[in-house]
Amino acid sequence: MNGAMPDVEHQRFMEMALEEARAAMAEDEVPIGAVVVHEGRVIARAHNQREQLRDPTAHAEMIAITQAAIARASWRLDDCTLYVTLEPCPMCAGAIVQARIPRVVYGATDPKAGAVDTLYRLLDDSRLNHRAETIAGVLAEPCSQILSQFFQAQRRLGKK
Repeated sequence: MNGAMPDVEHQRFMEMALEEARAAMAEDEVPIGAVVVHEGRVIARAHNQREQLRDPTAHAEMIAITQAAIARASWRLDDCTLYVTLEPCPMCAGAIVQARIPRVVYGATDPKAGAVDTLYRLLDDSRLNHRAETIAGVLAEPCSQILSQFFQAQRRLGKK
């Protein structure tokens, strides 16, 4: 679990992604947060907004990637790292490939939709034109706990 950055830096940026996940939970959204870092500086941060925007593509990663592309004035994010609290789904993994993001750091695995390590391995598929290094399990416990708490509360309320 060590890319070019020390583990302590990965944890610091993942904590920022967790702040975004908490913001999502406060808005009654699935609590997933994402942060994009360029040269040690956060250039984008977002959380799920599917309910609020009524948009099935409004995942934390998708919004953060769009913000980062605007900040960099380029769709190529080949010098950035994406931090996300949950393993990206196929849609988000596809966007990561398209944006040429070289490194993805995630917290919790996603047994239902994980497209990085769990169900699919899109980010290291040699058939695609880009691959990304992945670092899994950074702050996995708090990343997993916030999701469990959210879905337990939803079930209690008879939602979702």
